[in-house]
Amino acid sequence: MLAWQSIDTVLLDMDGTLLDLCYDNTLWNSLLPVRYGEAHDMTEAQARNYLFAHMHEQRGQLNFYCLDYWAEFTGLDVIALHHELSELIAYRPNALEFLNWLQPREQQALLVTNAHRDSLDVKNHYCDITSRLDATISCHDYGAPKETQEFWQRLMADHPFDPARTLLIDDNDSVLNSAACYGIGHLLTISQPDSARPARDSSGFRALLDFGDLIEA
Repeated sequence: MLAWQSIDTVLLDMDGTLLDLCYDNTLWNSLLPVRYGEAHDMTEAQARNYLFAHMHEQRGQLNFYCLDYWAEFTGLDVIALHHELSELIAYRPNALEFLNWLQPREQQALLVTNAHRDSLDVKNHYCDITSRLDATISCHDYGAPKETQEFWQRLMADHPFDPARTLLIDDNDSVLNSAACYGIGHLLTISQPDSARPARDSSGFRALLDFGDLIEA
């Protein structure tokens, strides 16, 4: 599927790419509205409508991904909610095998995520993802999400790479479009980020379903 000899750097997203997005979707779309409704004397439907409207306003911005922001906005212990659903934290098909295959290779392998560091810490506690990569970068380290050019400029400064010889795998089309604008030459999306939802077919990027397809014998 890929000509690995033409790739020096591999950039990997976490949620919906290496890890099953079912965890995050359940947390933010189901558990949070329930807990918010209980805390603020609202029905679950009222809480969901209120929260989703605000999430829509913040989408693509740093606050959208910031647990500190949502803890202050909701008045809830968002980290505790993360631990409530820990049984849903899981690698996507053959993602762990791919990371193990990638480790001894010469390519620089970086985790680049919009997830807040606290969210990353929770997931890493249960799936040990950071030890399998050369470095871990959160957009909160740079104060700019991956949808912006600033993120890629800061990443280049900290971890120099040749954009033309770099592969990014990410389930977010807005992020992939931003990376394309920066000149990243190899881009893959994920066809089924959430195992509880049907595969997608609307992305303009080449899609990956199973990381086993990237592993060369």
